[in-house]
Amino acid sequence: MGSKRITFENDDGQQLAGRFDTPQGDPSGYALFAHCFTCSKDTLAASRIARGLTERGIAVLRFDFTGLGESEGDFDATSFASNVRDLLSACAWLSAHHAPVDLLIGHSLGGAAVVSAAGQMDSVKGVATIGAPSDPTHVRHLFESHIEEIEREGSAQVSIGGRPFRIGKSFIEDLDAHDPKDVLKTLKRPLMIFHSPIDQIVGVENAAQMFQWAMHPKSFVSLGSADHMLSDRKDADFVAAMIAAWSHRVLGA
Repeated sequence: MGSKRITFENDDGQQLAGRFDTPQGDPSGYALFAHCFTCSKDTLAASRIARGLTERGIAVLRFDFTGLGESEGDFDATSFASNVRDLLSACAWLSAHHAPVDLLIGHSLGGAAVVSAAGQMDSVKGVATIGAPSDPTHVRHLFESHIEEIEREGSAQVSIGGRPFRIGKSFIEDLDAHDPKDVLKTLKRPLMIFHSPIDQIVGVENAAQMFQWAMHPKSFVSLGSADHMLSDRKDADFVAAMIAAWSHRVLGA
């Protein structure tokens, strides 16, 4: 297997950092992975799922959203909509340098982003979400105590996962502008929803809501005792194995 660092430009001309993982031989498909809120392409879940997929013949591009990890830009100037645009830029790089994206995979808020982006990517044949919120506004609970300050001052520094981030008013307003119900009803792509029934960050009721809104073909896979971040290697490998098996039907391989 191979793995190389790559960079590509987003809509604002900023360089986003990515890693392209490839299997031995010709890939059976190409996947684009979106990491969780305020995370990076190098989280355990992202790297382990990418490795699990490449071991099973699927090439994976994972990257840092604007202002996170090794990517350029200011996080406080980003939004859910800009995350979707970053996904489109990543899709364009993969298509130009290798092949069009076949599978979109998103973890947590990244799952909501790939669902939203899928309708704008004609090549995408399947979408998989992992511990995703049914509504992107779910992340508001992470900085709920700062909402008044953000509304008053325009932004506020909050602690998320023990790290400081500046959240802007435009970020909150953008979250409110998205209607996930309509997006899922018009997705027109096979959808696989992974969720743990004991997820303490994004409750499993989010998966139930997504499943209800989405049209067939759709699947739900319980992650048993997994935590939200898939910190146990066995859980991440299980997700990769299930996506790989599902991809054979989705891609017609």
